[in-house]
Amino acid sequence: MTLKIGNTVLPNPLILAPMAGVTDLPFRLLCREQGAGLVCMEMISAKAVAFRNRNTEKLMQTVPGESPVSLQLFGSDPEVISETAKEIEERPFDILDLNMGCPVPKIVGNGEGSALMKNPKLVEQIVARTVRAVKKPVTVKIRKGFDDSHVNAVEIARIAEASGAAAVAVHGRTREQYYSGKADWEIIRKVKEAVRIPVIGNGDVDSPQQAERLLAETGCDGIMIGRAARGNPWLFHQIRAYLETGVMEPRPGFDEVRQMMLRHARMQIDYKGDYTGIREMRKHISWYTAGYPHSARLRAQINSVESFEELEELILTRIGR
Repeated sequence: MTLKIGNTVLPNPLILAPMAGVTDLPFRLLCREQGAGLVCMEMISAKAVAFRNRNTEKLMQTVPGESPVSLQLFGSDPEVISETAKEIEERPFDILDLNMGCPVPKIVGNGEGSALMKNPKLVEQIVARTVRAVKKPVTVKIRKGFDDSHVNAVEIARIAEASGAAAVAVHGRTREQYYSGKADWEIIRKVKEAVRIPVIGNGDVDSPQQAERLLAETGCDGIMIGRAARGNPWLFHQIRAYLETGVMEPRPGFDEVRQMMLRHARMQIDYKGDYTGIREMRKHISWYTAGYPHSARLRAQINSVESFEELEELILTRIGR
């Protein structure tokens, strides 16, 4: 079940989507450990890299244990993006991804992210210049279109392929939808039929059965999983086992979930320090514990936690009992 993207071979076609504020180094390592074939960094501003932004430097950190890993740039200036790509190419990432799907108003308002889908000519310039600037595989992440009146994923995918992209990931929602409603897998199938490069399907895969359906209905080459992996890195292991053996493995028991939360917290603290690490864990704890007894009360309590010891006491004595 390998997937080849340019000169990079993924051990399996399951990919952790880039998510701002979520797919930092600790979370990527946990998902990789659970079987993700490729993990993607949080999106990084090409301009911020060019201006030597210190926070951006932290976002680009990677370690050998998480390879293969994808670094995603966003921007709208072909020169800035291609020069930035060239500048950072020696870093130890395997694939360079170009963000053309982010729906956030601030990004779209700058003509970046999914706003680029309204400008096919600019897409061509960005992809072509970046491909020429680096030797690593360049991929593109897009959406169904900007809105229902401008559904042009097939056109953009063809442009990306003609400009040298090694693969394209398609989220089956428009920018207008954000993450609401149902993802349109039909558009993923149409893109797959229109190009020869690998097509990665994205949207509404939250179980092994959904992963199997996406592959069957679209013929896509890879599966990108985003929000469903928050608080559930085990999803990659479950999907992989199901696709390879047909066996549906149960979600881990709460003792294992507790241990994962504590390990994740230690990793966050090691990576970001006590103050930021604990605060970053608050949202992760909410995701890990969703649906468990007393999880609503926990979410209220977690916001006052200031240390690992407090967090540990809360997790071990007050959740899921």
